[in-house]
Amino acid sequence: MQKINIMQINPFITTGYISGEYFCDREKETEHLISLIKNGNNVTLVSQRRIGKTGLIQHVFEKLKTDTELTTIYVDIFSTRSIEDFIKQISEAILKKFPDKTTIGKTFWEFIKRLRPLITYDNITGDPQIQINYQTENEKTHTLQNIFELLEKQKNRVIIAIDEFQQITEYPEKNLEANLRSQIQFLKKTSFIFCGSKRKILFDMFSNAKRPFYMSTQFMLLDKIDRAKYADFIENMFKKYDITIEKEATELILNLSKVYTFYTQKLCNRIFSYKPDIVCNKNVLSSFSEILEENRLSYLQLRELLTKAQWNYLIAVAKEDNLSKITGQNFLMKNKIGTASNSKRLMEALTEKDLISELPALNETNYTINDVFLFHWLRETY
Repeated sequence: MQKINIMQINPFITTGYISGEYFCDREKETEHLISLIKNGNNVTLVSQRRIGKTGLIQHVFEKLKTDTELTTIYVDIFSTRSIEDFIKQISEAILKKFPDKTTIGKTFWEFIKRLRPLITYDNITGDPQIQINYQTENEKTHTLQNIFELLEKQKNRVIIAIDEFQQITEYPEKNLEANLRSQIQFLKKTSFIFCGSKRKILFDMFSNAKRPFYMSTQFMLLDKIDRAKYADFIENMFKKYDITIEKEATELILNLSKVYTFYTQKLCNRIFSYKPDIVCNKNVLSSFSEILEENRLSYLQLRELLTKAQWNYLIAVAKEDNLSKITGQNFLMKNKIGTASNSKRLMEALTEKDLISELPALNETNYTINDVFLFHWLRETY
């Protein structure tokens, strides 16, 4: 009989970060990122979506808590649409990190109040939310510069992780990359981790000699967690709660999730929620089918947002799996795509919509659907 307390946390975390106890592997990546940070490097951390880069950053920041000479700040700018939003997100992250009772907190609050902001507080978290009205574009640039200057005056070195950094390329403001680069390059006590999942954009930002951020950071590519280590993690987590999982079931989980961190965790989370005594293939497939069915409506809504040609192309990519020759006659004819140029246009459109990823390999580029559950749903449905 299962002895787990009903209030016990599900050990397969799907959102946020709790502790290293619930974090799988990434030992080498953690050590490498900490080394880069402590040696004063700015880092560009790139990965596919749902691989776990945000979790890695939070894991690294958790380990750095014991370093009294470092202060870490995490900012997610995925939802931002302008430099004004960018400043708002950074300001709120700083205010959350430094309470107004601390020296830097008091100084930063005084600076913010001089901008005559509208300040509210989140009903759930109590975190401050800031709305600043600017008169000119120069005021925005000057405000951001002042924020960095205030951080430089802090006793500790500051590490700022900016997640989904490629978002700034969509801002309407001109010369933003150049302005940011000119401010960041002279900072001595503030370092940055620029993170993102749009590999092509990030590589162009940081490796194109014509772009302001050219060669200004150390690249770090994040791949999937080692399959064998993930298998051990899954089995040990179930075992910790007196649940036996068969080897075949573990392998099936990893096959279905393609070892993408989010999808592996999501599937394990669902299986664990039923608290079986033994996990076999039947449990895995039942939970997997539930998840696909729950997502069905959102996938049908996605179909309405795409053209018929784009939807059919998405199905074709799902059925091929790890497609490499998008202009090959076999692929074009079998899926009635038409010309090679039409295939390229459709691929570009779906990549832009973040539905498909380009994965460069040594001799070719592979294309895969970002959402693993969507991938399986398309294959099963069509």
